[in-house]
Amino acid sequence: MRLPKITSLYGRIFAIFWFTMFLVLMAVLALPHLDPRKARNIPADQYDRFIEAKQEIEKQYRGETDLGRILFRMERPGDRHGRDGRPRFFITDYDGNILTTLKQGDFQLKALKNFVTSIEQPDQPKQKLYGRFMLSGPLPVTLANKKYLLYVGMRWNQPPPFLLRMFDHPFQLLLAVMLVSTPLLLWLAWALSQPARRLEKAAQRVAKGEFVTDPSLEKGTSEFRQAGASFNRMVEAVNQMISGQQRLLSDISHELRSPLTRLRMANALATRKQGESNELQRIDTEAQRLEQMISELLELSRMQMNSHLDREEQPVASLWEEIIQDAQFEAEQMGKVLQYTPLPERHISGNPKLLMSAIENIIRNAIYYGKDQVIIAIQAIDDTLHIVVDDNGEGVPEEELEAIFRPFYRVSTARDRHSGGTGLGLSITESAIRQHSGTIKAERSDLGGLRVTITLPLVKRR
Repeated sequence: MRLPKITSLYGRIFAIFWFTMFLVLMAVLALPHLDPRKARNIPADQYDRFIEAKQEIEKQYRGETDLGRILFRMERPGDRHGRDGRPRFFITDYDGNILTTLKQGDFQLKALKNFVTSIEQPDQPKQKLYGRFMLSGPLPVTLANKKYLLYVGMRWNQPPPFLLRMFDHPFQLLLAVMLVSTPLLLWLAWALSQPARRLEKAAQRVAKGEFVTDPSLEKGTSEFRQAGASFNRMVEAVNQMISGQQRLLSDISHELRSPLTRLRMANALATRKQGESNELQRIDTEAQRLEQMISELLELSRMQMNSHLDREEQPVASLWEEIIQDAQFEAEQMGKVLQYTPLPERHISGNPKLLMSAIENIIRNAIYYGKDQVIIAIQAIDDTLHIVVDDNGEGVPEEELEAIFRPFYRVSTARDRHSGGTGLGLSITESAIRQHSGTIKAERSDLGGLRVTITLPLVKRR
């Protein structure tokens, strides 16, 4: 198995894990050397001062033969508690017994007893820290004409090493580990989340109908670069497939127009020669319907061909206010009333032609099929635009409400019996709304006719 490359996600996780383990190992190995509570050799300068102090003691008490008096003088209160900063000296015999005139409950004496028992080789002086009290020794010393061992204790005024403070306070140790590991973990989290977030945004754009490749997806670790490249290839393939289907539909519609034109010309010549007849009139009517259907198919193909490339941010009012006002005027000419609510001052992102055509188709259907009243309610709720169009026509049967958005579907009731429609209008509207990540549904209106409800995502407020 090959070792992972550092440019790969696997390699980075592997490297961060072992780097963290290395830091922990170094801390564990360094701690014994930095911990003064562990018996260690006396530094050279301190050892020289220790020798000088020992020689001074031997010189001071050279003529004294009473060991008790010597101990009493060495253990004066000022020296014993170390408040004046001077060292405190201790005497033991070679069996490790502490020779003192004080009570054995003294903390410093307890520390000395522990230190004496930890010394393995008396000829190799050591030092060890007990709390804030540093003990050093032993050194052979001659007092009252006998050989003893000399120890020195001194208040430790230096701040404890950083690692020592950490191990004395577990919470601080935990905090230190978090501080050291946080930058590495943040970097790892960023390395994982950034490419994933870019991929998520690209997927959202595709869901909205924007089939555009994103070069930024092919950056980062090798795994995400490969995933980004695959995603871009998928987008290109889907885009080519959709464009090919739409181009085929457009080509077929264009090709159908030529024989249709010849058919209508032949029908006109036949009418001129033979005069009007029900059969020839029926041929002309059906030819007109076929031409209308082809025109709608061409319009649908044109709108969908590059709709994802022509998206722009527009105010809601600029898209539909003029269309609604024109529809209101046409309704008045037909003796009908069209009412609408003020359009919200929000922006929407999309293809203007598709959005305008979709809403206009719904409004004109409502005017055409409504008896004398149409109500349009447009409002923004959070970041979603809600458009509700009601009419008081005859409506659509409950079982056919979902089917009216299928291509070429025609309602079997009187609502469509006399219309001559192709059944493509609502299908075009549904396709346009779906391309903009919206929803559309039909239901019975409180006015007695049909209610069409459309939701579209708005541009989020900045």
